[in-house]
Amino acid sequence: MPHQGVFAFVAAVSDADKRLDAFLAQYLQDCTRSRAAKLIQQYFVTVNGQIKKPSYRVHPGETIRGVIPPPHPSRLKPEPIPLEVLYEDSELIVVDKQPGLVVHPAPGHATGTLVNALLHHCRNLSGIDGERRPGIVHRLDKDTSGVLVAAKNDAAHQKLAQQFKTRRVTKIYLTLVYGAVSQDSGTIDLAIGRHPIDRKRMSTLSRKSRKAETSWQVETRLAGATLLKVELKTGRTHQIRVHCAAIHHPVVGDKTYGGRRARRAVDCKEAADKLKGVSRQMLHAWQLGIQHPTTGKPMLFEAPLPPDMRQLIDDLSC
Repeated sequence: MPHQGVFAFVAAVSDADKRLDAFLAQYLQDCTRSRAAKLIQQYFVTVNGQIKKPSYRVHPGETIRGVIPPPHPSRLKPEPIPLEVLYEDSELIVVDKQPGLVVHPAPGHATGTLVNALLHHCRNLSGIDGERRPGIVHRLDKDTSGVLVAAKNDAAHQKLAQQFKTRRVTKIYLTLVYGAVSQDSGTIDLAIGRHPIDRKRMSTLSRKSRKAETSWQVETRLAGATLLKVELKTGRTHQIRVHCAAIHHPVVGDKTYGGRRARRAVDCKEAADKLKGVSRQMLHAWQLGIQHPTTGKPMLFEAPLPPDMRQLIDDLSC
């Protein structure tokens, strides 16, 4: 889709009875239907010189004209927050997110986020959905570190989002969990939804849940904990944390899903003391595999373990 400019189309016989937003999404390159609907609702599109609704049904021979305005500046403030960039080109940027960094502004976190950092770092953003900002395709929890990709334009955002939606990405994590996991590998296939009482948490006991599948294998056995390599087959909120808690091996440092109780159950006093000092969940997005949104080339990115997690593994090594 052009970032800005004028367009005009004449509806063909084959376009008869198509919704106007669907018509534009078809003929404007890399334009989503929701973006087309916004252009129509903001009066940037006419049909034979008249304003119509997104649901208007197109007739053959009608002339659909419009203007794609330049993206307006983001409402968010660029901030010079340090970034560890793993890869960058004109379409996307891949970073190694540090623990403690919120990805997107939200109530209580209006500034100091990854988006604020990307707005400062990326000088060639062409706009996402009409706003000059990075396109966040997926998210990591505040205290989860590791690989995260963001799009620099609408087309890249749309194609990357589709890869995540259709599960054509590889997502592999490293996590420390409490206790000695008895098996060497396994799969957790438990649906996840909102907790029936605490709406800020997720649960495998939700009345309205969605399929969630996590595969794991033991990487290293440690005193009081186990290092797991985890591959997400789906992408539910808090999936790894919820699934690990469901098999009675919560993620080390996870106060939300039973970490404190699990730490108290550690037999080795020396290990328990070291685990007591952990201030965040030990979860790291280690590898991310995608296809480049323009070339289609397979790309695999890897982020090294953060210092605090690496040090804890050394401290717990037998």
